[in-house]
Amino acid sequence: MFALIPAGLLAGAFGYGAINVLYAFRRVPLDVRFTFHTALMSVNGVVMQSLMGLTILSTLVLAARSTGRARLLAGTASVLAAAAFLLTRLGNVPINQKIKVWAVTGPPADYAEILGRWEAFHFARTACALVAFLLVVLTTLRPVKEARP
Repeated sequence: MFALIPAGLLAGAFGYGAINVLYAFRRVPLDVRFTFHTALMSVNGVVMQSLMGLTILSTLVLAARSTGRARLLAGTASVLAAAAFLLTRLGNVPINQKIKVWAVTGPPADYAEILGRWEAFHFARTACALVAFLLVVLTTLRPVKEARP
């Protein structure tokens, strides 16, 4: 059951970012977007990495304590949480570093394409987190057929 909390918070945080923050970013001037994006990412860094780590760890524990199909679902949730982490570290974070510079110096000519890549990485990690959460829900809602040690 513990895996529900970090997985749900992770999916919710990424989902909120995809539904609300991202579209708000598109409605403000670029200098505002870059300044706010930089501030938001500096705060989110520790929180989101912690949530991703807790989701990976708790789903691994859930998989280890489960059997049969429940183990497969929990293991898949763990893989998806790890994928969200990798998408973040290898996709979003390098672009965040560029945006931090743009907040001071201004964007390059191809900034729209780079922001489009950031959004694609964000939607991909959001999908991974959401599916991972749904798998944890399915795992924990499945009826227990045998006693667990």
